[in-house]
Amino acid sequence: MKVCEIFTSIQGESTHAGRPCTFVRMSGCNLRCSYCDTKYSYDEGTDLSIECVYARVDKAAIRLVEITGGEPLLQKDEVAGLTVRLLDSGYTVLMETNGTLPIGEIDSRVIMIMDVKTPASGMSLNNNFTNFQHLKRSDEVKFVICNKNDYIWARSIVLEEGLPNRCEVLFAPAFGYLEPRKLVEWIIADRLPVRLNLQLHKYIFGPDKRMV
Repeated sequence: MKVCEIFTSIQGESTHAGRPCTFVRMSGCNLRCSYCDTKYSYDEGTDLSIECVYARVDKAAIRLVEITGGEPLLQKDEVAGLTVRLLDSGYTVLMETNGTLPIGEIDSRVIMIMDVKTPASGMSLNNNFTNFQHLKRSDEVKFVICNKNDYIWARSIVLEEGLPNRCEVLFAPAFGYLEPRKLVEWIIADRLPVRLNLQLHKYIFGPDKRMV
């Protein structure tokens, strides 16, 4: 599999925010979101075996692992093999995906964090809403919100699809695009049953530092 980087830090997003976590960032992505903060993962990477990746994760001695990208499901077979290896060894495995590729074949023990691309991302026409059918209670859906139009659009999807009844729903203000306070005001005004999701690592380490 082609891996961009492996590192250990504090989980900055999701309901696991604040926990120590080892990240496996896969190379390659099929989208080009306007706010992407990991463009280097489009092309950078090294070919590694499942056992090599597992050994590096195991050496870090952190029981929470996130497989991210890029888009990990572009290497579905290899990533599926890695997740099974980790899960069978007792790791808690998160996988962040842009939601455009099918998630139904991934081991049900994996906690999927599925992004839904909002209009300001420039990629909203690529969303695969059939993936909602495969969400488990332990999974999470994330909307990155850039402006009020994104919020209104995302609110509509959340309510029409009944997402809070399926899994945890995260609304994340796009760093540098939308002040968190504004998003909080909209959520509270609408009594929307979602969770604010800040990118803690950017506040801790700065917005441009890699491998954090």
